[in-house]
Amino acid sequence: MEKKNERLEKQMNFALEIDKAKNIFRQTHLSDKGRKENDAEHSWHMAIMAYVLKEYSNEEIDILKVILMCLIHDIVEILAGDTYAYDEENIKTQEKRENSAKEEIFSLLPENQRNEFISLFDEFNEGKTAEAKFAKTMDNLQPVMLNDSNDGMDWIEHAIHKDQVLQRQAISQEGSTILYDYTMHILDENTKQGNLIS
Repeated sequence: MEKKNERLEKQMNFALEIDKAKNIFRQTHLSDKGRKENDAEHSWHMAIMAYVLKEYSNEEIDILKVILMCLIHDIVEILAGDTYAYDEENIKTQEKRENSAKEEIFSLLPENQRNEFISLFDEFNEGKTAEAKFAKTMDNLQPVMLNDSNDGMDWIEHAIHKDQVLQRQAISQEGSTILYDYTMHILDENTKQGNLIS
């Protein structure tokens, strides 16, 4: 009888567990205005954008590391739930919920991969390295792009003020001044159109 490969079993259990990210819906609608995107779609979209837009990073970056950060940064929401960027009450408990979730979810992996993913997750959240800064720029730009394409429907639905978005976008300057300026243009236009409260 063939011996069970415990490492492979752990990796496959993790792979199946993260399928649940497809059922974690965010507040951002798709560009066709039909439905809200899920975490898996958001992370995939960020990862592709990071590769396509890598030339605009302020610093030299390890693009594979950025892509991995994009792909794993919201996996914890399988247990912690999505925290809307402008939900001040939920933001207060976000770090605690997500730190607990990261231990549980990434511990499904073999120890070396568990440590790698926790390290990447923490690096992203700390936002200090060139890779983390650029990944955070993607995390900020992607929903702004979708809101711009769907006529600001999510900003309108939640009565979001331009200042709220500006505060969240501040870190994007550290990842890419070019993409930050691009974002500012989008926000200015949406404020003129009444999609954001000035």
